[in-house]
Amino acid sequence: MRVGLGLAALGRPGYINLQRDSHLTSRSVEGMQQQANTVIDALFQQSQSLSKEEKKLIPWLDCARSYGLSEKFVGEYLRSNNVSPTDVYVSSKWGYTYVADWNVALGEGEPHEVKDHSLENFLKQVQETSEHIGEYVKLYQVHSATFDSGILTNTKVHEALNKCREEKGWKI
Repeated sequence: MRVGLGLAALGRPGYINLQRDSHLTSRSVEGMQQQANTVIDALFQQSQSLSKEEKKLIPWLDCARSYGLSEKFVGEYLRSNNVSPTDVYVSSKWGYTYVADWNVALGEGEPHEVKDHSLENFLKQVQETSEHIGEYVKLYQVHSATFDSGILTNTKVHEALNKCREEKGWKI
């Protein structure tokens, strides 16, 4: 059994900005890492307190390449707290790239993230994910697969996904 936490709003400063200043003391990288650590601490404490002797709750951390520094924050937290990969379930997603460069407000029409389901982007993003949280990942998902993105018929991407599953042992 798992209890989960999505890192979308903790991995980048402008993901949800409605009344967010009342919850965040800082939107700096260090401030966001500290906030993420606090919330992840609470997840681990909650999962321990809810676990019963016969049923252990496993904390689930959900990241994505488009969630800013979520993978970096999670990887650093887990390593600095000596969390074993068997004691946590980590998922992530590829297919969107965070491009806001830690800016909350962008110019008119400028996106915070860009969708790209190409083989080249998959290979780049799977490498980045591996560097940040590779030993912890259990599930690697396509972020927002649609007919328009071409991913559903791109056999080269399908082959790369299968190779990733076979070599890394990640569910896809």
